[in-house]
Amino acid sequence: MSNLIAWIIRAIPFGTIIMYGAMGEIMTEKSGNLNLGVPGIMYLGGFAGYASAYYYENSAANPNLFFCIALAMICCILASMAGGLIFSFLTITLRANQNVSGLALTTFGMGVANFFGVFILNGSSYSAAPIANKAFSAKIPVLSSMGVIGQMFFSYGFLVYAAIVLAIALHWFLNKTRAGLNLRAVGENPATADAAGINVTKYKYMATCCGAGISGIGGLYYVLDYNRGIWATTGQIEALGWLAVALVIFTTWKPLNAIWGAYLFGILYWLYQYLPNLMGFSLPNYAMDLVQMVPYVVTIVVLIVVSLRKKRENQPPAHLGLAYFREER
Repeated sequence: MSNLIAWIIRAIPFGTIIMYGAMGEIMTEKSGNLNLGVPGIMYLGGFAGYASAYYYENSAANPNLFFCIALAMICCILASMAGGLIFSFLTITLRANQNVSGLALTTFGMGVANFFGVFILNGSSYSAAPIANKAFSAKIPVLSSMGVIGQMFFSYGFLVYAAIVLAIALHWFLNKTRAGLNLRAVGENPATADAAGINVTKYKYMATCCGAGISGIGGLYYVLDYNRGIWATTGQIEALGWLAVALVIFTTWKPLNAIWGAYLFGILYWLYQYLPNLMGFSLPNYAMDLVQMVPYVVTIVVLIVVSLRKKRENQPPAHLGLAYFREER
């Protein structure tokens, strides 16, 4: 039982990281933009939030936890949205290839973060922001001490619960508001949306930049909560960014599915570590390598099933990844 609880406690924070990345990409792709720069954007957001918190707590005599959170969140979102703005300018205004631009943004985001990270690391292999970590990882008082239930559901930082609320809000926005329906129309058929008086360019820019801001929070959560406020150039955020992109497909572009899908990814990702204890015997190294492939195999299976069923509501936006030329309308 203790191994099962530890497994869930490990899976939920991991799932939260990729949930933010996936929700941001879902919003972006609903506008018809395919942004493969999610890993780079998460890198930018994580570094910007960490750097601002790090310099604040090292310069202030008595750092305020609330201000530390607000500063890190604002810098994270602004840096991430700047990455989204670069991608938008390249793919919407200049109509550059979206796949190439996204991959370039991933390299750019990692390069910028690692370049400026050198000044923080100052020759060390890592640096830490303990006060920011304390602020972001604070558990819910009273509820977190309620035995097993408290450990499993109430022993996480506030961004875990904010991710669930954001997924619900994003579902409501895309399905119940005029702006959300207009956004989906732009992703499905921008020419028809344009003819109906919808500003296609504005919606694409807004969705891509806001989606990037959401994705960046995943990088911030990784650094200041999941990784205990430690910044190191290990490249782990990039790997999680690609998992977030895979989660978008797994959830069939539905924000609510990102909740259980992210946690399932987290459970499957850590399966290799807890499976031997649950089974009562160890597995050979090659078998453990195969177990670590499970999340990706499940994503491929879901993609195949969705393609075979051919239900329109489970398909990506019809104009995903394609540039819109108004002159061809």
